[in-house]
Amino acid sequence: MRLKKSTDLALRTVMRLAVTKQNESLTTREVAEAMAAPYAHMVKVVARLQHLGVVEARRGRGGGLELTAFGLRSSVGWLVRTLEGEEEVVDCDGDPPCPLRGACLLRRALREAQQAFYASLETLTVEDLVGSPTGPVLVGLTARPQD
Repeated sequence: MRLKKSTDLALRTVMRLAVTKQNESLTTREVAEAMAAPYAHMVKVVARLQHLGVVEARRGRGGGLELTAFGLRSSVGWLVRTLEGEEEVVDCDGDPPCPLRGACLLRRALREAQQAFYASLETLTVEDLVGSPTGPVLVGLTARPQD
């Protein structure tokens, strides 16, 4: 299973925000640059995380992004499932529909594998993801130098 680019960016964003110091604040632009992601894409990712209650964004002087307590305690499985949606791995009912869909065992097997994937992430929280050795690397992420 492959995650959408926006889900990948969202996970990396919450991980980076999880190791932000108490009085430190990062802007969306700073996070986008550190993650080598387009700013416009990161704005959408942050807006989605904010809508979910995982990130708080403040404007103006002293503003920036902050991971909420809920975000820090969030299950990675819940976050990935919410960001990815409940779509099946394959589209058996697409146009044209798969000729095997009435008698196919693959669809069910793939659905079960997808559920197992999410279940394996349910036991992890965002906080679990930022322990050593990952945390120090995340803290060191800064904008890439301009060429």
